[in-house]
Amino acid sequence: MARPRKVDTPDLGEAKDLTAGLIERLTCPADKAQVFLRDTKALGLRVRATALSAKNPKGVKAFVFEAKLNRQNIRRTIGDVRVLDIEAARTEARRLAVVIRSDGDDPRELERLKDAAKAAALAASAAKLEAAKVAAVTVGEVWSAYLEERRPHWGERHYKDHLNLSKAGGKVIKRGTDGRGVTIDMPLYPLMTLPLRDLTASVIEAWAAREAKTRPTSARLAWRCLKVFLGWCSEQPAYAGLLTGNPAKTKKTRESLGKAGVKSDVLQRAQLAAWFAAVQQIQNPAIAAYLQILLLTGARPGEVMTLRRDDVNTQWKGIAIRDKVEGAREIPLTPYVSHLLASLPKRNEWVFASPTSATGHLTEPTTPHGRACKVAGLEGLTLHGLRRSFKSLSEWLEIPAGVVAQLMGHKPSATAEKHYTVRPLELLAIHHNRIEAWILEQAGVKFDAKAEPGKLRAVAS
Repeated sequence: MARPRKVDTPDLGEAKDLTAGLIERLTCPADKAQVFLRDTKALGLRVRATALSAKNPKGVKAFVFEAKLNRQNIRRTIGDVRVLDIEAARTEARRLAVVIRSDGDDPRELERLKDAAKAAALAASAAKLEAAKVAAVTVGEVWSAYLEERRPHWGERHYKDHLNLSKAGGKVIKRGTDGRGVTIDMPLYPLMTLPLRDLTASVIEAWAAREAKTRPTSARLAWRCLKVFLGWCSEQPAYAGLLTGNPAKTKKTRESLGKAGVKSDVLQRAQLAAWFAAVQQIQNPAIAAYLQILLLTGARPGEVMTLRRDDVNTQWKGIAIRDKVEGAREIPLTPYVSHLLASLPKRNEWVFASPTSATGHLTEPTTPHGRACKVAGLEGLTLHGLRRSFKSLSEWLEIPAGVVAQLMGHKPSATAEKHYTVRPLELLAIHHNRIEAWILEQAGVKFDAKAEPGKLRAVAS
């Protein structure tokens, strides 16, 4: 018999002693999807060749095992001929034959169960690692995630308060210390390094007792923020299992921190002249205008501080305020406030621009206001006290309470106010102009309300 040429396709009708040459010559005809070349040394071992394609111009060849189980043909791929050698394929084929003949098991099902068990073990291991990772997560890590998630829903001042409450100390400060002073840890910082699961009621109670001795006011603010934070944690699937209820809500913690005293810093009518005279002497025109506008609008300090120039509508005499309660409100642009705003330099997008501030606007005018109050003999008057003064001074004019509340951004306190009373800007302006004119009159500030804004200089008599 003539020896087959190296280019001849092997005869598929009979089993062959598989060699690399035979496998190389094996091809699948174009009219078939696949063909098989049987091995003589390992029962059930085959080499399968698939039809040529654009993706595989030489076809695909693989070792496969074929046998009968329960009167049905079963077939299982052993491996690619380019990766697995012939002897390794024979060894695997013999093993599979033993599984079928001795145990009567389907090797495909065994492999599936093995893969499933392996996958389950990997999943369990991954879950265990994730659980350990979550259990070890610190309060600081979750606090950062909380701030990032809630930031779009907060005002900038509220967000910064949260950052400041958790800030570490140790930073060298030069103001008033000649570089010898350092900042101290803020109230929440001692809790930041603890694992969240260790933030128990007893831990928070001990923290509250310590903080209440030195800075009860800051500690009460920190405690309120902490309660909300832990409430948020209990709603997150990843952290809910680490806490039992809200550990910050305990009677002992509340008693340790005590209640905040009622604030009473407010400008009386007789003190207006001294206050205006001192504030108008502040060298920084933006700060001087800012403080006067705080008093004349009753807005929150942060709301005025972050006013943008496009929030002021000179045509329709309105100011858009970004409100922490309702999201936004519009108040009248009264004549004197309009005059103050028109006189300010336009450096950037902010009304109260500051060339030295990282934010581009005023950030902390408390110190110059404190100095002005000291000059006027009104020490202790805070920025929020100016907002309180607006409400108190409006009582002299018997302005409707709902009007004052709407100007200040307070929630309506009655059903009629909430659902039935709608005051347009023009109506608010009638009342607001009266309040402003009366305050200026009591302060002795001479001002022509009909003059063009920015053209006149207000003076104190």
